[in-house]
Amino acid sequence: MTNFNKQEAITYYTKFMQAIGLDLNDPNAKDTPERVVKMYKNDIFKGLYESPPKVTTFPNQNGYTGIVFQGNITVHSVCSHHHCPIIGTAYIGYLPSKNGRVIGLSKLNRIVEYFARRPQIQENLTNQIHDYIDNIIKENLGVAIFIKAKHTCVSLRGIKHDSEMKTFKLSGKFETETQWQNKFFELITI
Repeated sequence: MTNFNKQEAITYYTKFMQAIGLDLNDPNAKDTPERVVKMYKNDIFKGLYESPPKVTTFPNQNGYTGIVFQGNITVHSVCSHHHCPIIGTAYIGYLPSKNGRVIGLSKLNRIVEYFARRPQIQENLTNQIHDYIDNIIKENLGVAIFIKAKHTCVSLRGIKHDSEMKTFKLSGKFETETQWQNKFFELITI
């Protein structure tokens, strides 16, 4: 976890606002530095200041061997290059082993939330989610992560195009057996 100095952050944000010529006497700007610092700490960068989510796993009692899939998971992140919002969707699939374990379903959302809430590039976010899940259920037969997102650093600055970035990471049977890979991507489009 990262250290946080609230008062120092407020002071520097105030100086930043002054340096770019914002009017701190505007009644709408009253307490803005404190609000912005609170927003970054409690919302946008909260993954830097919290412990990883506690993930409950359960025995795969009935020996389920199909894909466990969770889709349309909201991704709200911030690019580490410009601190502009990244807004998208994550899709997670994994193949439990017959005698292995499965993850509590809401925990997949919590894992995405934890890693997304920090300055990030999408490639790293994809890898971090994959590796965390792969580590939690070591006996799994494969993990698949797919993220599609719009980057406002592309749409609001620079080229100013409204494009979408897609990243994925596959391991185990998702990487080596096309039937599982195809089934995962089919679930995304259903």
